[in-house]
Amino acid sequence: MPDLDLLSTFLEIYRSGSITAAASRRGLSQPAVSGQLARLEEQMGEPLFVRSRRGAVPTDRAYDLARRIGTHLDELQQAVGSAAGADDQAAHRGTVHLAGPSDLMAMRVVPALAPLTAGGLRLRITLGLAEELLAAFAAARIDLVVSAVRPRLKNVVATPFADEEFLLVGPPGLARTIDPGRLNEDPVRALAHLPLVAYAEELPIIRRYWRSEFGRRPPNPVAVTVPDLRAVLAAVVAGAGVSVLPRYLAEPALASGSVETLHQPQVRPLNTLYLATRTGVPANPAAAVVHRRLTERSREWDLL
Repeated sequence: MPDLDLLSTFLEIYRSGSITAAASRRGLSQPAVSGQLARLEEQMGEPLFVRSRRGAVPTDRAYDLARRIGTHLDELQQAVGSAAGADDQAAHRGTVHLAGPSDLMAMRVVPALAPLTAGGLRLRITLGLAEELLAAFAAARIDLVVSAVRPRLKNVVATPFADEEFLLVGPPGLARTIDPGRLNEDPVRALAHLPLVAYAEELPIIRRYWRSEFGRRPPNPVAVTVPDLRAVLAAVVAGAGVSVLPRYLAEPALASGSVETLHQPQVRPLNTLYLATRTGVPANPAAAVVHRRLTERSREWDLL
């Protein structure tokens, strides 16, 4: 007999007519919903939907199944929801003050959390650099911080939840100015003439890459400083300079030929992302819901 989770997913696809819409309503990724549907169809021994331009078109078997389980499943979910208690409902209807870097928040964090707002959760998001966000967190103005820097604050627990790979990239025109022989022998000198596009004045990402790969700080001039890695990429594509960017962000530009990888490390440079909360379990119950959702969804992110 199919489990209730598979049947709930089936019913959402049936009612919305779309795997994408069902994923949003269920708070799952599209591959996860497709996988659940595939398991249910395997158990049923026949397809339940025909994929077309109009979405997921139900088969006769799907019509029959939805007619038989729809009302009963709705009543069961309502009963289970009522039994969950006022505390759980309050947690999902609370407000969470969340902070993190603008690019990661826009591309990964906000899409992962958005489905929770259908249940009443309210998100108040602050964007900025790690140092200023952690200062606001220490002052108790923020419930939870997504940080690319490990927080070292008193009474704070930093939970690693994802790793991202960094690449040194530049536009094709600047890439052609690098001497391959000198790059092998003395990469710092080979790259020293290239202007940098930086995330912050202190060059946090670029400096870390230079030190880990070349053993010293970059001597390069800085052409542009902008605290959003999407804007950094745009400046690089436009020819303003070179930069160090996460692979997930640079990949489309690499695929299109807008930028090129300028250096091939022997070991992939990785950076760990952290979720910072107070004393292990957030005092705000809604923050615990957000923490759990990000921890779960980060397993599906392709950051490497």
